[in-house]
Amino acid sequence: MQHPEGYVSHEIEHGIATIEFFHPASNSLPSAILTDLAKTINDVGIDNRVKVIVLRSSGDRAFCAGASFEELMSISSGEEGTKFFSGFAHVINAMRKCHKLIIGRVQGKAVGGGVGLIAATDYAIATEDSSVKLSELAVGIGPFVVGPAVERKIGMSGFSQLAIDATEWRSAEWAKRHGLYSEIHKSISDVDDSVNSLADRLAHSSPDAMGQLKKIFWQGTDHWDSLLSERAAISGRLVLSDFTRNAINAFKAKPTKA
Repeated sequence: MQHPEGYVSHEIEHGIATIEFFHPASNSLPSAILTDLAKTINDVGIDNRVKVIVLRSSGDRAFCAGASFEELMSISSGEEGTKFFSGFAHVINAMRKCHKLIIGRVQGKAVGGGVGLIAATDYAIATEDSSVKLSELAVGIGPFVVGPAVERKIGMSGFSQLAIDATEWRSAEWAKRHGLYSEIHKSISDVDDSVNSLADRLAHSSPDAMGQLKKIFWQGTDHWDSLLSERAAISGRLVLSDFTRNAINAFKAKPTKA
């Protein structure tokens, strides 16, 4: 699915479905990309040709910059805000409900909703420079929608560290130590080798056994449809505040670092 400023694509080969998303603003996530991601994950998840899914973003730099600041600034009502943040809820719930194991291929830094995507994968493989940050509190929102996925993966202590210290990056080593990443490697090519090897092994494993494992991994999350919807409403209200508008404008005014 192609958009003027990005896309979501997928291909299926030898039982492996590779889902890729792209946006020129460091693979950020506007509503259109979120909608297509959720739909693609749902569609691929029920495709009998697929045994395992690889989720990746395009390029060799940032994995995902999180919510689109341009779209955040255009929100003018609580309803619009809730609808926007529900996009993240739909993607996380699609990943949660998918009967196929999802491998995350992480080639660079992840912020906010990008960290939520990684947390919702079942096994994440990243480069050594794939640091993470939950920056939402710094702009007056808070990581409410992605919070349950991040907490489930790294525990309340790790989640609270990321959520409270919202301006500081945590290294890939920190993320691995806390369980967000399953593996870290020196280069993107090493990551790809590991992702491809694992995906191939899983593509030759029992679909029924993997489906049952997936249910066990996500046990206790059946209430997330309503929980994440409630969290989206919180963020949808907070994004309208003067604090958030001023904070986003100040952030956008900063020079971009390479």
